[in-house]
Amino acid sequence: MELLDPINTFLTDQLGEFGPLIVVGCLGLFMILLVIPLMLNQPEDPMKKLQRSLNETSKGKPQKERLRQGGRNEQLQKFATFLEPQDEKQLTKMQLTLRQAGYQSKDAVRFFHFAQFILGIVGLILGVIYVTVIKAGQEFDSQQMVMYIVGPGGVGYYLPKYWITRRVEERKEAITRGFPDSLDMMLVCVEAGQSLDQSIVRVARELRASYPALADEFDVVAYEMKAGKDKSSVLRDFGERCGVQDVSSFVTVLIQSATFGTSIAEALRVFASEMRDKRVMRAEEAANKLPTKMTLATMGLTVPPLLIILVGPSANGIANLGAMGNR
Repeated sequence: MELLDPINTFLTDQLGEFGPLIVVGCLGLFMILLVIPLMLNQPEDPMKKLQRSLNETSKGKPQKERLRQGGRNEQLQKFATFLEPQDEKQLTKMQLTLRQAGYQSKDAVRFFHFAQFILGIVGLILGVIYVTVIKAGQEFDSQQMVMYIVGPGGVGYYLPKYWITRRVEERKEAITRGFPDSLDMMLVCVEAGQSLDQSIVRVARELRASYPALADEFDVVAYEMKAGKDKSSVLRDFGERCGVQDVSSFVTVLIQSATFGTSIAEALRVFASEMRDKRVMRAEEAANKLPTKMTLATMGLTVPPLLIILVGPSANGIANLGAMGNR
C-alpha cells in the first residue's frame, strides 16, 4: 500500500480526483483490445484442418459442406457463448428481428452483438480521451465524469439496436408499398396458366428493380418450395419474416384456398382488389393528415412576418412620438 500511495497521489494531481479510476479503466480497455485479437488468431484445430483438406480433395463435397454450414464465420464461432443469447426464445426473437431488417445470414446475431460490444468500447475510449486529453485542465464532478465517459459508451452500445429498428420499419414500409403491385402481377401469371410456384418466381424477377426487399422475400419462398418444404410452412414463414399485416392476411387466404380446394385465381382477384382499395385509403389518409401537420408550420412562418408588417409602422410611429414628447 505504501508503494501505491505515491502513484495514487501523482495520478490525482495530474488527472484530478478520478485519476486512478481513469487509469484503471484505460488499462482494462487496453487488455480487452489486446486479448480479443489474440483469441481470434488462435491456431486452427488440427482435426478441422484435416477435415477441410479431405473435403477439398473429394469432388463435389466442398459445395455440400458450404451449403450445410451456411458460410458461418469460424472466428465468431469461438465466441458463440458470448455473442449469442443463451435463451432459445431470445435467440429466435433476435434472429427474426434481424431477418425482418434484411439480414439473412446465420451469423447476423453474432455480428449484431459484436458490433454492440465494439462500439461500446470505442465510445468509452473516446469519453476517456475527452476527459483526460481534451479537457485535461478542467475539473469534473462525479456526475459529469459518468456522463462524459459512460455516456458515449452507452450511445455506441445502443447504436446498432437503433439502426436495426430503423431498418425494420423502412423494410416493412417498402414491402407494404410494393405488395399490391406484386398481387396484380401474380394474378396475371396465375390466370395465364402458371402455377403458384412459377408465378412467385416470375414476380420476384419483375419486382427486383422497384421493390428489392419484397423480391428477396419471394425468392426465399421460391427456393424453399423448390427444396421440398411444406407449402403451408413456407407461406407462414413468409408472413412471419415480413411482419406486415397485409402479407399475413394474404398467407391466410392462400392456405385456406389450398385447404378447401377453391380457385387460387379467384382468391387472388378478390384480395388484390382489396389491397388496391386499401392503398388508395392509405393515400387519402396521408393527404387528410397533411393540412393538420402544416398548420403549425404555416402559423410559425406566416404570422410573425404579418405582425411585423402590420404592427411595425404603428410601433415605429408611437416610438417617434414618445421621443418628440421627451424633447
